[in-house]
Amino acid sequence: MDNRPIGVFDSGVGGLTAVRRMHEIMPNESIIYFGDTGRVPYGTRSAQTILHYTRQDVAFLRSFDIKAIVVACGTVSSVALNTVSKEQNIPMIGVVEPASLAAIEKTKNGRIGVIGTASTIKSGSYESFLHEHKPELKIFTKACPLFVPLVENGRVNKGDIVIETVVKEYLTELKEQNIDTLILGCTHFPLLREVIADFMGENVELIDSGAAAADYAKRILTLSDNKTSETKYFVSDDPDSFKALSHIFLNGEIAENVGNVEIATY
Repeated sequence: MDNRPIGVFDSGVGGLTAVRRMHEIMPNESIIYFGDTGRVPYGTRSAQTILHYTRQDVAFLRSFDIKAIVVACGTVSSVALNTVSKEQNIPMIGVVEPASLAAIEKTKNGRIGVIGTASTIKSGSYESFLHEHKPELKIFTKACPLFVPLVENGRVNKGDIVIETVVKEYLTELKEQNIDTLILGCTHFPLLREVIADFMGENVELIDSGAAAADYAKRILTLSDNKTSETKYFVSDDPDSFKALSHIFLNGEIAENVGNVEIATY
């Protein structure tokens, strides 16, 4: 058994979708979560800036005695994970590989859509992994840069004309490609599942990248036998705003005791 906590980070609150799944499937694990809410979103930043932010996020989490890091951010997983993971001596688990493997398992017609931030889509990370494992797949991608700020502001509900209009604008092209599987390549996007599913139709399987990463972590890590576990939350901006949004991502649970971090010092 390894009773050390697991570190998890994201550019903001979206990574809580991975934490929610970890709470469900690994209830004995303690978690240290960092959301870089002062610098969200990462998806519009340059690759160099994303790499710099990632190293700081990892340095903060490594200030704790953790056994692994779940990179609950599609942008970091796509742009910086390959580089930064080589600099660490603990496992770093991103979202691209787990979500892609889940999509390969689910698709029946071999036509897979991927949505993510501009940086994630530009990186080609999903296409590369999917084609490496199954070259015959047809992959269709779309950057959805407005999704993250809308989610961060709680605009996630079906019936909200703003998010429904943006979903239609972004996803019409993918819907016309007859995909049967859609990877939600940003951990903020599962909060839009109901709106996206309603637009895409019941025949399209949605892959939650954060949940897929959590499932993958459970498979490869040595788990804890803690009788009591705890999740500690840290952010780089207003803890109260993070706490107010947390229940949406954590299925009703509220993130308590949220600490503030001067992430630029790491």
